[in-house]
Amino acid sequence: MQPLDRFAPSSPGHPTPPGPESSKEPPLSNAELVQLRVRVIALENLVIALLAEASERQLALARAMSTHISPRPGFTAHRLTIHAASEMLSLMDRATRFLSRAGKAR
Repeated sequence: MQPLDRFAPSSPGHPTPPGPESSKEPPLSNAELVQLRVRVIALENLVIALLAEASERQLALARAMSTHISPRPGFTAHRLTIHAASEMLSLMDRATRFLSRAGKAR
């Protein structure tokens, strides 16, 4: 299994990696893409399980973050950002359904 450093976002003190046009790394292989998808599915399910047991304060914080990454007035709406915010809300909805099915409705 390869480390995920290759996929890590940039952060303060760590410059953004060059774009694909100037990157010397080869494109991801099919096996790497499949492994990445598996990891994302695993993380989604883990997040759902954690959200199912989250406090109301933590759920409010997660909702606030989805609003925070949504495009603000006057800024360009990026399709992937809009989809990410929607996906965050979807994960919270799935966590609520998971909790309800487990017989622990809030």
